Amino acid sequence: MRKGGKRVSGAGALWAGGQRSSGAGVNPRVAAGPEGIDVPEQIERAAAVLRNRLGRRRPKIAVVLGSGLGSFTKRMRDAVSIRYRDIPGFPEPTVVGHGGELVAGAIGGNEVLAQSGRFHLYEGHDAGVAVLPVRTFAALGVNTLILTNAAGGIRRTFAAGAVMLIADHINLTFRNPLFGAVLPGEERFPDMSDPYDHSLRALAREVALQKRVALNQGVYVQVLGPSYETPAEIRMLDRLGADAVGMSTAVEVIAARARGLKCLGFSVVTNLAAGISPKRLDHAEVMETANRVTGELTTLLEGVIERL
Repeated sequence: MRKGGKRVSGAGALWAGGQRSSGAGVNPRVAAGPEGIDVPEQIERAAAVLRNRLGRRRPKIAVVLGSGLGSFTKRMRDAVSIRYRDIPGFPEPTVVGHGGELVAGAIGGNEVLAQSGRFHLYEGHDAGVAVLPVRTFAALGVNTLILTNAAGGIRRTFAAGAVMLIADHINLTFRNPLFGAVLPGEERFPDMSDPYDHSLRALAREVALQKRVALNQGVYVQVLGPSYETPAEIRMLDRLGADAVGMSTAVEVIAARARGLKCLGFSVVTNLAAGISPKRLDHAEVMETANRVTGELTTLLEGVIERL
C-alpha cells in the first residue's frame, strides 16, 4: 500500500544475533503467530475455514488489491465474500480504502481469490501477520499471485495515474517474513533473482498493448511508513534505483517466492513523491487517483487472468 514511510532493509533475515542463520534443525513451532498459536497451525486454521466457505471452488490465482483498488471484485462472476473477522488470525484493516474481505469468483474461465485489504507493517503487525494471507493462499493450492499497490512516483517522467509493471523491488523495511524458524513448505534461502516472473511480465506487456493501456516498467521500493518520505529520502531512493515507493508488496513477494508461487506486480502511481511535486501529500489524493485509474488496472488484470 501507499502511505509514505521511513526506510529500512530486509537483509536482517540472514542474520540472527550477529551470526548467519541456516535454519537447519529448527523446530517451526517456535514461530508464534497471533493469539500465541504457532504459525503452521495458524495457516491451517485459516485455510480450513476458507476451504469450507469456498466449497467446490479451487482457485489457482490470487490477487492482492491495493488502496482504493477494491472495485476489481465487482467484475468477478458468481462471487462469494468472506469477511476477515470470520477467518482465524486475520485482523480487521484500519486503513481507509481496504475492504477487509476475501472475494472468490471467476474471471474468464479461471477461479480467482481476491484479497481486499492488507495488513500493513505500520499498523503494528509483524511481517508474519502481513504475509498470512499469502501463506494461506499457498496452502489452498494457489500457484500464481498478482499484487497491486498504490505508490508514490519517484521517476521524473511519471504522472499521477501512471501504471507501473514491477520488474524488481527493494525491501527497505528491515523486516523479512522468513526470519526465524523455517516453516513447512518454505525454502530457507529462496532465489530472488527473478521475483516478478519474467513470463508473466511479458504477458502483462502483451495484454497492455492489446488493450491500449499505457504500461510503464520499473523498480518498486517498500518502506516501513506510515509517514510520507522526506525530499532527502526520495533523493536517496532515486539514487538506489527506485522508480516508485510504497508500504507493501515486497514482504509478500518474499513469502510467496519461498513457497514457490509465481508473482506479478503492478503499482498505480497515485501521487508524485516529496520534492518532485510541490504539492503536499495526503491520503485523500492517493484514494482519489486510485479510484480514477482503477478501470485501466482492472482491464489489465482481467486480460492477464483470462490468458493464464
